[in-house]
Amino acid sequence: MFKKVLIAEDFDSINLAVMQVLNDLGVAQIEHTKYCDDAQLKIKKALLDNEPYDLLISDLSFKADHRTVVLKSGDDLIAWARKEQPDLKILVHSVEDKPFHIKSLFENYKIDAFVAKGRKSISQLKKAIHVINQEETIYISPEMAHILQDKTITEIDDYDIQLIKQLSFGIAQEKMDAKFKELGIEPNSKSTIEKRIGKLKDYFKANNTVHLIAIAKDLGIA
Repeated sequence: MFKKVLIAEDFDSINLAVMQVLNDLGVAQIEHTKYCDDAQLKIKKALLDNEPYDLLISDLSFKADHRTVVLKSGDDLIAWARKEQPDLKILVHSVEDKPFHIKSLFENYKIDAFVAKGRKSISQLKKAIHVINQEETIYISPEMAHILQDKTITEIDDYDIQLIKQLSFGIAQEKMDAKFKELGIEPNSKSTIEKRIGKLKDYFKANNTVHLIAIAKDLGIA
């Protein structure tokens, strides 16, 4: 079983519940923090002391308050931790339900497990921790397992994502070429952008640009 675990979670009630799960599993050293910046400092210190964490359990959303932070989300923390300590096991515990976001956590950040917060999260946390501790495999809450098999979004690339995001920010299609030039994104010709938006509308069966943005938001792309 894991010996040293760090929890990054800003709600006390959930922190206590996760800590109880880890206690039940016999984890010797459990630490927690309510800020991603603090989690970053703890991971850095543990590495310097040659006593690294075995597992990071992190939420994705952290409520902003009076404190100024550098790492504003679990995504930021996970991206940093994966680079800083590549062998660190990472378990995401979140209410997130957008397919694209969840799938990108596994594909881009190589997380080891995703447990959905809910009525079954305690039992799923225990199972997820057992699975990623004993086996070289990943774990995802059963009700979300279909997301990793979903081929709907596999053909969407970074260019498409940037295009959809700029549309969602209110950039008009006819002004997108200027915006892409400003951002240094290529290709940025009006004809290319028009064709790509048309392709996206066909791909997602969207009636118009507004419909396309709505579909993308549901998937977690925009």
